[in-house]
Amino acid sequence: MDKPQRGYWCECWTEDLTTETRPVLRASFDAYTAPQADRWVAVALRTISPALDPDASQEAWEWLYDGRITTRNALLRAEPSTVTLTQARTRITWTIRPVIFLPLAHRQGAELPSCAHGFTPHMESRPPQQTD
Repeated sequence: MDKPQRGYWCECWTEDLTTETRPVLRASFDAYTAPQADRWVAVALRTISPALDPDASQEAWEWLYDGRITTRNALLRAEPSTVTLTQARTRITWTIRPVIFLPLAHRQGAELPSCAHGFTPHMESRPPQQTD
């Protein structure tokens, strides 16, 4: 990728509803098309649905049958989308946001600054070696 590219940043968060702790990021995914982004959520929902309680499973399948179309249409309009369900005391939220992925600069053919050649790693920062 040598120029900015449109895509979608997808995340899955969980939140324990019985405590006042912050939500925890469980997974993230970079998608380059709307179908790829909503498929990421669909695969997750199909994977976990057998383990969900009946209400949460129903929410998951409602999104898979109807909500997915709404999500896809929102993404095609470059609007963010969120899918949320609650299983027992846990709220699971998938977010999909339109983004522009920027290319990363690489160092091939680039001259490093002179100070880079003076860097030597500290021995104590290395993990200890195992002995048999």
